[in-house]
Amino acid sequence: MSSDDPISPRDLSLTWSARVSLTPRILAVNIIALAMLAGGFFYLDSFRSRILDSRIAQASREARLIADAMAAVAPEERGALIMGYARDTGARLRLYTPEGRLIDDTRLRGSTNAILRDPDKDPWRQDVARFLDGAIDTIVGATRAPLFREKRNGLDWPDVTAALDPTVARASVWRAPDRTPVITAAARYDDGIVFTTANARDITTTVRTERFRLFVVLAIVSLLSILLSLFLARTIVRPLRRLARAAVRVRLGRAREVVVPRLPDRRDEIGLLARALSDMSGALRARIDATEAFAADVTHELKNPLASMRSAVDGLGRVKDPALQEQLLAVVRDDVHRLDRLITDISDASRLDAQLSRAKFESVDVGAMIAALIDGRHARGIERDIRLSFTPREDVPLSVYGEGARLERVFENLIDNAISFSSDTGIIALTATRADDMLVIRIEDEGPGVPEAERESIFRRFHSVRPASEAFGRHSGLGLAIARTIVEGHGGSIMVESREDRRSGAAFVVRLPLAGLD
Repeated sequence: MSSDDPISPRDLSLTWSARVSLTPRILAVNIIALAMLAGGFFYLDSFRSRILDSRIAQASREARLIADAMAAVAPEERGALIMGYARDTGARLRLYTPEGRLIDDTRLRGSTNAILRDPDKDPWRQDVARFLDGAIDTIVGATRAPLFREKRNGLDWPDVTAALDPTVARASVWRAPDRTPVITAAARYDDGIVFTTANARDITTTVRTERFRLFVVLAIVSLLSILLSLFLARTIVRPLRRLARAAVRVRLGRAREVVVPRLPDRRDEIGLLARALSDMSGALRARIDATEAFAADVTHELKNPLASMRSAVDGLGRVKDPALQEQLLAVVRDDVHRLDRLITDISDASRLDAQLSRAKFESVDVGAMIAALIDGRHARGIERDIRLSFTPREDVPLSVYGEGARLERVFENLIDNAISFSSDTGIIALTATRADDMLVIRIEDEGPGVPEAERESIFRRFHSVRPASEAFGRHSGLGLAIARTIVEGHGGSIMVESREDRRSGAAFVVRLPLAGLD
């Protein structure tokens, strides 16, 4: 999309976030990213489930192996065998009859394997760890294993009951009072059932270690994210607020008091916005100054003919001489014509900027326009036998983009100005040349020329340096100001120079961008 394309309100509209400041929005975006990182806790639950599944399968295989070993040795050797397995695996082993009666137990033989911890005797750090375990399990929706309780009869254990079938070796997961997993498994041998119990604290320790590392990473990333968010909000929100306050003050009519920060060190979009607003406020201040100066000039210019008219009207009431009355009436008519001319030119000058901003430019053949203007002047007759000549170069394109009626007025004003300053039977020469991508039109007369000190001021409104022989009030002093406004509105320039041949006279030079060069 180019800078001139219209922007739809839908492109910039917001829904629910329209009432939220930028700072919480920036924080919210980063917090959402952190929340996605916090999803690692769900992965830890999956990680723990995979470890438990692996341990359950391992417990089933070990129970099957132990049962096969029990069947291969004599009954009197089984006690030593289960103690060896308890020592190697860290589990508690019990032997039951098919009726559920306890035959042997490594705990009774002095083994301290699989003794569950009393959470009430643990330090506070373990309480905190267990609280976090429960909170995270609730958040991630982890399945809660049943609480581990000792059974009097072996058949009260689901694993032992399932192991009555010699082809089945079953394992289960329980929850110890300190929230660590307890894994049980059972398998059948010739005349009994082997039952293993292991408190897998290492799984909880591993998960807590990984969770602590994730907490550390999440805390560091959260701190950095918040700091970066605040930094980003500071670099975006604060200058925007300063610009908004400055814009509000300009809107309240305090443009002259407001200094819009330009942020020259910033090369991003906010810097571009700041400089654009500063330039806009400067242009607005200049426009206000110009409007005030224009209003003052208008008041001054209108007062002169009004004062003259009032004096003439007052004199009509006192003068009885018809000749003097006719002179006073001539003054009134002249002042009325002058007022009419002033009001017309003032109206055109005041609306010119707005009209040019709304105008749709099209290709205009300036050569044909100037030729038509000169032909029309010759057809109507030119005072004092002044001659007009136009010499366009045939190899120079004379088309520009603009509004034909406005450009025609520029050259009418310049030709009128040249005629008023030309000597009798003088020649006004118009030429068209090309300088790079600009069309250059020169209007040279044979008059007295423009003093170098006046060459810029003659383009100011109501400023006029007229020939001594010209009657006062024939010109409003707006013609050249209107011409410059129109030319600059077309992206060109207008100035006055000395003639190139160094002869007496002035040369008005108009430069306009040629059409069809981009």
